[in-house]
Amino acid sequence: MTIEIWHNPRCSKSRETLALLEQKNIKADIFLYLEDKPDANAIKSVLSKLSITPRELLRNSEEAYKTQNLKDKTLSDDALISAMVNEPKLIQRPIVINGDQARLGRPPEDVLEIL
Repeated sequence: MTIEIWHNPRCSKSRETLALLEQKNIKADIFLYLEDKPDANAIKSVLSKLSITPRELLRNSEEAYKTQNLKDKTLSDDALISAMVNEPKLIQRPIVINGDQARLGRPPEDVLEIL
């Protein structure tokens, strides 16, 4: 079983989720999505595994959310995904993926549902 975590080491929830996986002796492949930016297909795949919409994956507290007016409800899913491709810090984190399932680590314990 290969577990992957979309990880931001500067995020406390991301660090807590990774620590939780390590406590459970689960070795996860760490994807540093801010450095190795995911493309639109990777984001669409994660959205499908999370069973959420692009809007639900957006971090609305980010400056880029405000400057790009991403709160605009008329924006298409593709426009929101494109914004996340261009500014990956807009992606909620951390995301833990196990096969065809994924969970946001908010709170970190939520990821245990798919392990």
